[in-house]
Amino acid sequence: MRIDKVYTKGGDRGQTSLIGGDRVSKANPRIEAYGTVDELNATLGLVRTALETSAAGDHLIPIIHRVQNELFNLGAELATPDPARRAKLPRVELRHVDALERDIDALNDSLPPLTSFVLPGGGAASAHFHLARTVCRRGERLLVALGEHEDLGELPVVYLNRLSDALFVFGRWAAMKDGRTEPLWTPATT
Repeated sequence: MRIDKVYTKGGDRGQTSLIGGDRVSKANPRIEAYGTVDELNATLGLVRTALETSAAGDHLIPIIHRVQNELFNLGAELATPDPARRAKLPRVELRHVDALERDIDALNDSLPPLTSFVLPGGGAASAHFHLARTVCRRGERLLVALGEHEDLGELPVVYLNRLSDALFVFGRWAAMKDGRTEPLWTPATT
């Protein structure tokens, strides 16, 4: 794919084009959904940067790179309202969900059991994973809302749901590998 010109001026009046040429408002729920998936992808770029100095980096950087590519596929899928056209694009598939589940299982078994809710923190990599997890959950909510009005299929929501679980486990694992204590929620006792 070659992109020769970054600006087109086509969005100067608050409209943007979907794949297939339909013009919609930039406030359209579909734009909000795939914009949040794009924001998640950018947040994972911060995660990858934090992993460069983390003991968890060698294991997790390739996984995050894979997920970032899958998120681009999901973004293209969401930017394509026409089901026939969407079927010809790279998409998130059940194999991507299965891979996330294998990643979760492989790392979660080595983690200490939770005794309380985890507060975001536990080092730079862990904290960035928690940020990515919250963006992922917002994306999931937006997809559920969009799916109430348009047929998205079930896999986009399943994928983001599993990814948010994975990001939580990755954050915990990064904290452990970096020798950092995970901050835990202490409920107020007043």
